[in-house]
Amino acid sequence: MFLSYRIGLETRSSYAMNLASGSLLSVAYILALLSTAVVGLPTHTVTWQEYSLLILSVIGIGIICAIAFPRIWRTGPRPRLWLTATLVAVIALLYVQLRLPQPELNDISQFVASGQDTAQGQVVTIQGNVETVPRLTRSQKGQFWLEATQLTELESNENRGTTTRGVTGKLYVTVPLLQSTGLFPGQTISVTGVLYKPKPAANPGGFDFATYLAKEGAFAGLSGRQVSFPDENQQPTWGWWMLRQRIIHAQVRQLGSPTGLLLSSIVLGRKAVDLPYDIRDLFIQTGFAHVLAASGFHVSLILGSVLALTKRWGTKTQFGIGLTALLIYVGLTGLQPSVLRAAIMGVGALVALLTHRQVKPLGSLLLAATILLIINPLWIWDLGFQLSFLATLGLLVTVPPLVKHLDWLPSVIAALIAVPLAALLWTLPLQLYVFGMIAPYSVVANIIGTPLISLISLGGFLSALVALISPLAGSAIAALLYYPLQGLLELVRFFNALPASSVALGTISLMQLLLLYGLIGITCISSRVQQRGVLAGVIALTIIVLPIWQTRLEHFQVTVLAADQEQVLVIQDQGQVTLINSGETDTANFTILPFLQKQGINQVDWAVAVDSQPRFRSGWVPILESLPVKRFYDLAHSEPLPTDTQTIAEAVQSQNGIYEVVSTEQRLAVGATGSGEKTTLELIKVQPPIVQLQIKDQTWLLLGNMPPDEQNQFAQRSNLPHIQVLWWSGEPLTPRLVGILQPEVAIASAEVIAPQAAKLLQNAQIELYWTGRDGAIQWTPEQGFKTTLEANRTDAALF
Repeated sequence: MFLSYRIGLETRSSYAMNLASGSLLSVAYILALLSTAVVGLPTHTVTWQEYSLLILSVIGIGIICAIAFPRIWRTGPRPRLWLTATLVAVIALLYVQLRLPQPELNDISQFVASGQDTAQGQVVTIQGNVETVPRLTRSQKGQFWLEATQLTELESNENRGTTTRGVTGKLYVTVPLLQSTGLFPGQTISVTGVLYKPKPAANPGGFDFATYLAKEGAFAGLSGRQVSFPDENQQPTWGWWMLRQRIIHAQVRQLGSPTGLLLSSIVLGRKAVDLPYDIRDLFIQTGFAHVLAASGFHVSLILGSVLALTKRWGTKTQFGIGLTALLIYVGLTGLQPSVLRAAIMGVGALVALLTHRQVKPLGSLLLAATILLIINPLWIWDLGFQLSFLATLGLLVTVPPLVKHLDWLPSVIAALIAVPLAALLWTLPLQLYVFGMIAPYSVVANIIGTPLISLISLGGFLSALVALISPLAGSAIAALLYYPLQGLLELVRFFNALPASSVALGTISLMQLLLLYGLIGITCISSRVQQRGVLAGVIALTIIVLPIWQTRLEHFQVTVLAADQEQVLVIQDQGQVTLINSGETDTANFTILPFLQKQGINQVDWAVAVDSQPRFRSGWVPILESLPVKRFYDLAHSEPLPTDTQTIAEAVQSQNGIYEVVSTEQRLAVGATGSGEKTTLELIKVQPPIVQLQIKDQTWLLLGNMPPDEQNQFAQRSNLPHIQVLWWSGEPLTPRLVGILQPEVAIASAEVIAPQAAKLLQNAQIELYWTGRDGAIQWTPEQGFKTTLEANRTDAALF
């Protein structure tokens, strides 16, 4: 008996050691993949020198660990455990490099002419097969992925007429909305438009379209104008997308849009459903983004319901039905990484049920992540995968101690509080690193909304399942969820309407991210730290708030944003913000507001409208809807007054701000530094606009689009100042004006600049920047001028 007991202990000990070894190897593999962000994968091509340095660093860390933990080295479950983990990490680094998508010799991106973009370029016709159901973009166009097979140049580069060649590669295609209606996956089509290569983010914190495409295995886009069909009688073939559309159509039939689309998004995830952006943004801003993302919550709800309904049928039956349900759901959601992770963990739970073993949730999570990252290591950069993994990790390691601390509450209420709190704790650092935003009411909103979301999800799953058999019956079930869905929408709108419902803190650094997760990890491991949870919270707040506070206290920066030909400038002066011009609506939504958000800006102290063209003033509307403006100076008071003047004035006054029309030669103070120096602004001419800015010891001159004869007339003024910076629209400049102004630096807000102007400035030895080549241009007193993009001063196109 003693021998049997001893063997049992050794067996359990060996199992535990093997489990620990497997977990360590999984962690080594995952961390090695995460470390590739240090060298910039997949944002740019990494040299083997950079990659070799990273590999040597990993080996060095492994050796240090072996020296620092000699006991584990000698008595580990396997010989040389740390060496094995190091080798796994090195293999992971080499493996991800090998799996990086690279364009082939005949990839469609290889045929994009140098400097070609969507505004100008050669018109081509691309034939290929549609890969995805078209979706609506924010600019109201249809977007889909196309697997290119044939390229037809309407006029070849050698002017030899039409040429056709075979090509390969994935293509990001946008077309007018009506042109995309009715397209289906597998359909062969021809799209005529302009082929272009995506550009990296031109503004700090901006959307990096080139990186997005690289992660999807694509390297070019097509701005389509016309879609044609080589085979107009082609019929769709079976695919998961057909079942997905069957469910969506059934739920929209009775609920309408967007309510029906919201239900479909809750069931299938927003990546599988084309939910309107206004509804999607509401959920994201309120902290309900996970409701629209197919993930572990949905999988656990499905699996829990199946097991509860089949508990009398035996474990084999439960296993078969549960596995079938998981496979169907994974297929319907479109193989999303977060769903696959949850499904693998679900399969592990089913196997444990079948074999009568206890599942190890943490080991199951690491195993699921490792399997997925072996299948596709590029998923390590998928934000949905990262958030899903972290949220699940938080639920496994943080919910139990939180529930224990809340034992004075009923267990159901304690769990209801602990689950969203744990998920937020583990995902918040990553959200701050990527977005720089927090939703202060998200935990309270989730506590209130979880019962409603569970009811809607269960009803939605039932409606979807029935709709696969009978769409009419599925629609009837969906109709019963109308009022719960309206209640959820009202709940989201209520929290979104509260003051400070979404607060911009600014993006944190990589070091802050690592420190926060290190602190969270130590808190979860150490019971002593858990007992001092208040102290840990204070340290976490210090890590986040102190650098932000110090930066705002000392920070002075001027940024000329890259916004095509629109002149937009942001001055950050010790937490006070001045914004000059808004540009078009798209410029405000996709350039200005994201920049301000990631800089942690929640209000504009001084807004200055210089341009009087309605097109270049339309961006003030979304800006005023998103941020309060304390004082608005309208310099564009040409006769007649711009049509939007009254709208802007009412919006500013509704926020208790001050709206003021400025006359010429009126000097305005729009900021102050700690030394007492003021940033001042003076309107010299209304149309075209000429504005003089005094920024610290520099004089800037904003010059609107001015014809050469008017430039010469302006140069005749007797009181023209000597300036340091000329900021203009990239149009031709006259030698007389440049000779009179004698700027030290010239900045053009333009995609391309006139060759005459570039030559003139070059001959005068004036340093030249322009946003089309350099991206956003920033100036600080300490570092001078710097650009967002790597400037290629020899090859950049001037016109």
